[in-house]
Amino acid sequence: QVQLVESGGELVQAGGSLRLSCAASGRTFNYYGMGWFRQAPGKEREFVGRISVHGATIYADSVKGRFTISRDNAKNTGYLQMNSLKPEDTAVYYCAATSNSPTNYPTNYDYWGQGTQVTVSS
Repeated sequence: QVQLVESGGELVQAGGSLRLSCAASGRTFNYYGMGWFRQAPGKEREFVGRISVHGATIYADSVKGRFTISRDNAKNTGYLQMNSLKPEDTAVYYCAATSNSPTNYPTNYDYWGQGTQVTVSS
């Protein structure tokens, strides 16, 4: 079992930055790929990006060049650095973990955090 807790979401103006954290506990974090997803009201959960156990990253086109995913295995924590935020980035952001290779699909992930709200004002 892996427990995930996101933090760092808040209200920010367009053009601003935020860093979300995803703290993991339970089994060794090193062995899990991690994904970040978001869900806006009335919309389906959307892939944001992912990072493999080796640190390889993939991003959705909508965030490429603005968002950066990283992980610190010594701290059992993953991060989502978000720059140049836009109002359309407003959503609840979730981190997820998988013992398999991470993909863009939520069904691939075994463990989820509770989510953290990011609101970007125009």
